[in-house]
Formats: sequence, C-alpha cells, structure tokens
Amino acid sequence: MKKHTDILIIGGGVIGSAIAYYVSKSGLQVTVVERGELVSGTSSRCDGNILAIDKEPGFDSQMSLASQRLVDEISKELDHPFEYRAPGSILVCETEEEMVAANKWVHQQKNAGLPFRMLDREDIRQESPYFADDLLGGLECATDSTVNPYLLTFSLFEGAKKQGANVFTHTEVKAILKEDGYFKVDTSRGVIYAGKVVNAAGVWAPRIGEMVGLHIPIYPRKGHIIVASRQAPVGLRKVMEFGYLISKFGGERMVDAETEKYGVALVFEPTESQNFLIGSSRQFVGFETKVDINVVKCIARRAIRFYPKMADMLLIRTYAGLRPYTEDHLPIISEVESIPNFYIAAGHEGDGISLAAITGKVIDELIRGVDTTIPTEPLRYDRFERVVKQ
Repeated sequence: MKKHTDILIIGGGVIGSAIAYYVSKSGLQVTVVERGELVSGTSSRCDGNILAIDKEPGFDSQMSLASQRLVDEISKELDHPFEYRAPGSILVCETEEEMVAANKWVHQQKNAGLPFRMLDREDIRQESPYFADDLLGGLECATDSTVNPYLLTFSLFEGAKKQGANVFTHTEVKAILKEDGYFKVDTSRGVIYAGKVVNAAGVWAPRIGEMVGLHIPIYPRKGHIIVASRQAPVGLRKVMEFGYLISKFGGERMVDAETEKYGVALVFEPTESQNFLIGSSRQFVGFETKVDINVVKCIARRAIRFYPKMADMLLIRTYAGLRPYTEDHLPIISEVESIPNFYIAAGHEGDGISLAAITGKVIDELIRGVDTTIPTEPLRYDRFERVVKQ
C-alpha cells in the first residue's frame, strides 16, 4: 500500500468514484480506501436515475442539470460503457389537485430554464397503454437520463486508475490524526499520510467525522426496490407518481395509512437488461437493511394502482438499502473550515447517482481552489456545524 498521497478519499461508492476520477484527472495523486468491496453500500442498492424532474426549482434543479451534462460528457470519455441513455422521465397525476400542483411545478421549472412540459390524458395514454384509465395527466422533463449504477462506479474507478489513482478495498479507517501538516490515517492495512482527506463514506460519514471531532448530521433512510420481469412493454422510460415529490419532501398525501407509514410512492424504471425496477419507500429504522415483506407488498399494490396489468407480472427479487439523509434534502459538498484540508462529500439521500458527477467535479475544484461549476454556499458543512465534545 502506498504510504503517502496528495488526496485520500474514504468511500468506494459512486461518490468516491466520481471524486477520484475528477481529482486524478487534474493531475493530483489520489488514493481511495473502501472498507468492503467497491459499490457494496448504497450505490449497489438503488436505481440508476439522473433526474431533474424531482428536484425543487432553483438551485437544486440547476445542480441536477449540471450533473446531467457532466454524465453525458463522461459517457464519451470513459473506456467502459455504463448503459447511459437519456430518454427523459415523467411524473403522473391521479387527482385534479395534483394536476394543479404539477402545472405550478412546471411553470417554476420552466422559469428556471429547465425543459419541462405538462402532459394531458392523451399524452399519458400514448406514453403507455398499460397505465390505469383514470390517470389525468402529468409532466415531463426531457433531459433526465439513466445509467447502470454498478457500471458507472466501476467505469469511473477504472478511469481514475488509468490516471494514476490507487484504489484499496477491504481497508477500514480506524483513526485520523493531524501530524506535521498531514493527516495520519490509521487503516486496517497500515498508515497512510495524506495532504487532504475527503469523507465520501455515505451513511457512515458521521463515523468518519467523529474521528476528527465533527458532528455530521447524516442519517440512514431505508428504501426498498422490487426487480420484476418485463413480460410486456410497460414503458420505455422512468415514471414516478406526482405524490413521490410530496413523499420525498415530507408532505401529506391522500393515501392509506400503510402507504403513508412506509413513505411508499410509485417509481418505475425500465433497465437495459429488459427487466424493470419498482419502488419506492422511505423509512427511518437505523442501519437495519432486512427486506420487509409488508413494505414490498405495499409497493406492489401502489404499482398495480398505476399499472393494473403488473398484477400478472413476475417478481424476480427485492432488496433494501440505506440512503444518507440530511434534513434539508441537500448533500454536504464542502471543506470544513475548522479542519483545513478535510472535505465532506456525503448526504445525497436518493440522489447519489444523480449528483455524483457534479459532486466529483466540485470537490476537485474546491481542492484546487478554483471557481466552482455551481455555487457551493447551499452545500456548505457549516450550515449544520456542531463540534463533537471530546
């Protein structure tokens, strides 16, 4: 193992891979440590969407649009393809109230410069004959794209290694100390000295933060996904219910108690392998990742409400993962002023795939002290800052 490095990145998921790619591309020596296998955490238990459609108008949606552009660029740069395609995505509405809210959402997004448009009942019918007959319409974002999250992460790491990065798996960080202007990082495979450290550990970022005396307010939020067999051409692109936005941002919906309890809302994603993913759920249950059959049944019922024919389709498997949640639904992408040269890139919740590219780009820019691609004020750590008592 290399004992000295310019930049040490802690975390082998999609965020760590994007940071490694952009920082190594800038000519800095990069080392990545991951306590398990690469893509063994949240990045392996999610869908693969790069969305603006579900982001709040303004900074949030503009950040997503910037990330979409970067993913399109790296799809041409990286040697290994990652099932990238950009068919757009839609939200569907089941009530007049949702249609009114959707129209307002589209108006706000268009004013912010994003390619949104309303869809009427006929548009929905043309989108898929498998939709329930009573759906009233919805909205579309034309730039939304999708990837295979495994392949994207591995492709970025391969690109980083081609540029000189070192990547070590099964290397757990035990302690972090500051010594003679360097970080002395004690790992399960020896000590690494680093000029700068990036905490990209996802739901485990708070544990890394504690090693340097920081409280990082990121909490695990559990989500389930169903993998089903595409026995019929249900749809060609990502579909969500408008209620997904309400669920994501903590609002109240007119749904049954169980759907509300588990935070279930329709998410449909066709994959390149000709299967499709069905979600989603949102629960705070600590670090527990066991599949809950009650949640799976609830997701299935919600999917059938929007696609009645799915009742006859084959379920292949289910899985659950943890999303790194922050209370304002924005990640922390920031240097920590109280600990110079220590950076945090975590807290993306369900947007890690969406925002990986822009996160990697911005961390590289922060490290090099150049102007950033997007404003970083809303992403600063000090919006939450509280020092852990030693």
